[in-house]
Amino acid sequence: MAEQDKENFRDSIGTISKEGKRAWVFPKKPSGRFYKYRKLVSYFLLAFLIFSPFIKVNGNQFLMFNVLERRFNIFGFPFWPQDFHLFVISMIIGVIFIALFTVAFGRIFCGWICPQTIFMEMVFRRIEFWIDGDRPAQMRLAKQPWNAEKIRKRVIKWIIFFLISFIIANVFLAYLIGSDRLIQYITDGPMAHLSTLVALLVFTGVFYFIFAWFREQVCIIACPYGRMQGVLLDNKSIIVAYDHKRGEAENGRKKFRKNEDREALGHGDCIDCKQCVHVCPTNIDIRNGTQLECINCTACIDECDTVMEKINLPKGLIRYASEDEITKKEKFKFTPRLKGYSAVLFILTGVLIGMLFLRNDLEANILRLPGQLYEHKEGNIISNVYTYKLINKTTKEVEDVSFKLLSHNGTIKLVTTDNFTVPAQDLAEGTLFIEINNSALNGDKDKLKIGVYSGDKLIETTTARFLAPRSYN
Repeated sequence: MAEQDKENFRDSIGTISKEGKRAWVFPKKPSGRFYKYRKLVSYFLLAFLIFSPFIKVNGNQFLMFNVLERRFNIFGFPFWPQDFHLFVISMIIGVIFIALFTVAFGRIFCGWICPQTIFMEMVFRRIEFWIDGDRPAQMRLAKQPWNAEKIRKRVIKWIIFFLISFIIANVFLAYLIGSDRLIQYITDGPMAHLSTLVALLVFTGVFYFIFAWFREQVCIIACPYGRMQGVLLDNKSIIVAYDHKRGEAENGRKKFRKNEDREALGHGDCIDCKQCVHVCPTNIDIRNGTQLECINCTACIDECDTVMEKINLPKGLIRYASEDEITKKEKFKFTPRLKGYSAVLFILTGVLIGMLFLRNDLEANILRLPGQLYEHKEGNIISNVYTYKLINKTTKEVEDVSFKLLSHNGTIKLVTTDNFTVPAQDLAEGTLFIEINNSALNGDKDKLKIGVYSGDKLIETTTARFLAPRSYN
């Protein structure tokens, strides 16, 4: 029965009470070595996240995910719908990269890099500590009646949370529609773009709901990554782990008593102070082992090290370690599994880099007009009609554009003008005729090679099929 009670934590989550209601988490304010490192990493990533849409590389927004217009910029490289295969490869690389680090180092992404964790723990939670106080003060405030103090603190906190959510929504919008357009919308005033304002307020409401109320439930309930770790982790993965060999010893945990010889009594170094539980943002007991709710934020490591220091015991009772290191004293090894992930990551990265270097700045597509056959003209000339589409992926105009046949002797005639300009980051399309003497054709479906020139410079080549009368010999 005792063993069954010990495993009851696996049948429920720490944020839900026995009655099935939300159990609000009041984590203790973290401090310590890892927390300082996390703050530095978080501030850097926050700056990166906020300023990325406003940074330009060769005139391109550094990061942009304009789903509506199907335009994407990743690290200054523009991706059009025609480059979707490159975008897919880059996303696969990102997934494999996260999987590789999860196999090696557990949910380090969740605790150190995930935007949800960074905003929750390093922005909203710190504001909450500043206004409401630490864990005991927050618990007292939650229980006390709605007096002047509670109303004042709640209103101030909710207003600040809403303003920060509004800023995050604006940054999010800059990723979607582009920073230039967002600035233009702000300059024009909210009434000039009511639909955008409504969308902005909806996003603000979503972010406010997540960070003011839903909070850690995103990591526990909504995010699929917690479920993935059960597949990716093994006994060799380095995770935030409790050293149960040292902490429990032969006779288990015991409260600390001064001048007591714990080793002689057979008790481990864990004094059952539960500070690791109180500081946990998802309200779990790390001493129960690896759990879905653990985001590897290292708050329990810092708190346990502080306690160990106070009672003159060695640090590292909770630390970054693998299960094999704790039970078998085996150090971390680059396993065949990690080698496989690394090889796939290396190959895909090489393929992506190669494709990026081979990609042309201007892409040409010339297709026969649907439903149209060839036309027989005087002098044994065969004419076909085509539509063309040129996509300029650069931030500069491509001027004096013309077409020339490279594979056959013939002429290309544009419906509008012989030379034109393709605007920057835009496309030019139109209709053209290709005329070739029937004697120069090899069959009824010749493959043409067509060159696209800017002035006298060949900038792209493409192909098209040319229909002609079938010859009977």
